[in-house]
Amino acid sequence: MSTSNAPKELQATLENANLHILSSRAQLKSHQFDGLDDWPAGEDALSDPAVVASDVAAQISFLRKLKFQYLEQNAKDKYVKTIVSDDAPLITASSNEELRVQNEEKKRVLKQEKVRLTERQEDVRTLAPLVEEDYQKARALTTLATTLSAQILDARLALTRLRQAHPHPRLTIPSATSTLDSQIEQMQMKEDELQGLNNRIAETKEQLKTEMGEVEHLRGLERERVAELGLVGKEAGEEEDPRVGGLYDWFLASLAIHRSLLSLKSSHAESENELRLTYSIDSASLSSPSAPKELLLTLLFIPNTRQLASANVTFGGVDLDLGDVVDAHVQANDISGLVWAVLARVRAGE
Repeated sequence: MSTSNAPKELQATLENANLHILSSRAQLKSHQFDGLDDWPAGEDALSDPAVVASDVAAQISFLRKLKFQYLEQNAKDKYVKTIVSDDAPLITASSNEELRVQNEEKKRVLKQEKVRLTERQEDVRTLAPLVEEDYQKARALTTLATTLSAQILDARLALTRLRQAHPHPRLTIPSATSTLDSQIEQMQMKEDELQGLNNRIAETKEQLKTEMGEVEHLRGLERERVAELGLVGKEAGEEEDPRVGGLYDWFLASLAIHRSLLSLKSSHAESENELRLTYSIDSASLSSPSAPKELLLTLLFIPNTRQLASANVTFGGVDLDLGDVVDAHVQANDISGLVWAVLARVRAGE
């Protein structure tokens, strides 16, 4: 091989060696992998880990082959340059030893990097489930946050509608609590009052039982007196009227009812033409509450008649001037009307 043709031959060899990076990149893009026709494309391919792993493995295998070809062609190029060059460096045993040491160092570094890469891969395999669990938790929390946001929005809309339906002043929690406390106090007071009324009712019942016993005792005495009067009438030669006992009981019952309705304490005939009626006026019926007072109504009749002549009214020891009321009822000889009118005036506080 002549020296003048060596450069041309070297250039032709390099062009035929196909060592350009750009052409290798175009070859990589245009390369068709086996078995890729049936793979899914688009987002489904990216979302399938098995497809992605297979694609990465195929590309790694192709790049390794490409790297090997590059290194092979690069070595051939250096070898040709070394042979055809006139001032080629002399390769000695020391240079080979130096290259061997460099290679050993590079292998050691490569081995360390492979160990580190293996550790990283183990870490990824260990942490991947934890990351997946955290991802699922974050996804659940995100869904919950979205739901809660929608519920908060609905609650705000409902609150706005309630505020529009119920304008100020609205019942607040402190005012409601205060109202509840006052109602509880009132209920307690009412409960105490009810308990007191129940006690008073029980006492009144006991007192009523005692008074009913006394009434029965008095009725027995009255019946005995009636019986004695009947016996006296028989001894005097008079005939006994069988209706006297019943009429007498009816008169006593009517008198008791009349007294209870009108608060009549006693009735006393001072003389043949003078009748004194004593009433007890309760303080609850007066405009100015005080202790119960007695009302003394004195009725004067024309002797030997039932014609009312005049009437005097004394309330609490003080004579009352009720001339208009007394005169109107005296002229009409309306005794019951006079009694009702006097009681009404006194209870009205006049």
